[in-house]
Amino acid sequence: MSVINELRMRPASAERRSWDASLAVRLALAVTVISTLLVGANLATPLYPLIQAELGLTPFAVTVAFASYVVALIGGLVLAGHWSDHIGRRAALVVAVVLGLLGAALFAVATSLPVLAAGRVLQGGAVALATGASAAALRDLLPSRPDWASRFTLMASAGGVAAGPVIGGLLSLLPAPTRTPFLAYLVVLASLLVPLVLLRARPAIKPADGHNPLTALRPRRPAVSREARRSFWTASSVGFLSFAVFGFTLSLAPTWFAGIAGTTSRPVIGLLAALVLGSSTVSQLLSPRGRFVVPVGLAGMALGVGLLPVAEATGSLPLLVAACVMAGFGQGMAFRVVFNDVSVKVAPALHAQTVSAVYVITYLGSAVPVLGLGAAAGIWGLNASVTVFALVVAGVCAVLATGSFAVRFRAAR
Repeated sequence: MSVINELRMRPASAERRSWDASLAVRLALAVTVISTLLVGANLATPLYPLIQAELGLTPFAVTVAFASYVVALIGGLVLAGHWSDHIGRRAALVVAVVLGLLGAALFAVATSLPVLAAGRVLQGGAVALATGASAAALRDLLPSRPDWASRFTLMASAGGVAAGPVIGGLLSLLPAPTRTPFLAYLVVLASLLVPLVLLRARPAIKPADGHNPLTALRPRRPAVSREARRSFWTASSVGFLSFAVFGFTLSLAPTWFAGIAGTTSRPVIGLLAALVLGSSTVSQLLSPRGRFVVPVGLAGMALGVGLLPVAEATGSLPLLVAACVMAGFGQGMAFRVVFNDVSVKVAPALHAQTVSAVYVITYLGSAVPVLGLGAAAGIWGLNASVTVFALVVAGVCAVLATGSFAVRFRAAR
């Protein structure tokens, strides 16, 4: 069926010229779309000091621009997290790519905070639509391996977010550093529309009512089955803390890292900002196993985040790198397991909706604490605010690690 017919939720038609891609290609395409959209959403991370100076923004304005993306993403997950179940995975990903193109284009020409925020809102909507669609597509393609579907989902998410700052930092070495990265990205993202449009789409998993199909797209309250409720809240709590740290590293941290490293090199700043997420991605590849992976991961995250203020106080770049790697690797260990627990307990027909619900709470961690941190930085200064933020996050991680260890220890006995 054509993309237009899918969006209109019309019955399938003959597709003689469509591309019946293999399983491996479909898997790669689902992973590539979400990771590329996340790369674009985080290209600006090492450029924020430049953009801040160019547009005359305050630290709080930078967090507003960042949070506008997160707020749009959360709204998109609530409003459209279930759409791919009804219009099909392919159509949802096509719409997400188009929104991503519009958002990056606005960001490339932004001359004020409102335009910057508008671009971020479109990028947030793109990632929201693609998050549920790509995760559900991977689950559809690997029905007997939900653990691998979850792993691919987390690798694509963490890898895309981690690659964004690095690529942005490298592209910023070219002329017009606040424009060129986004123009280059537009070309790459537009190229993804070609295989998506040519692909022979699989039918929607929950076809809409033929008499009034648009009713299926109405916003729904996030719903989780009774069997998955405990796992859902565990994954959401770990996700909230994880993305509070990610949100910090992708918004205010570049300026903070630059002070510790004593450099203004954008590639170096981008690499430092990507360390936490890059380490999280590596943990998905190594996938440590064992009954106590979750408490050990949370303890590692607590220690890594807690060492960040120590790195700033001592001016130690090696300690900063070690703290970021420890926090990211621990986060990846813990979140992989708790996210997979949710995935395996949810029926395929509810997968996109449930994953979207997990990410609603998870992405709140990128908005609420980071906005508070930005406001606090304007009052008490960045160093003092980051110290309090890090100690609070580390403390909560330690509490969760202790609780998780107690539960697993009792189960082992």
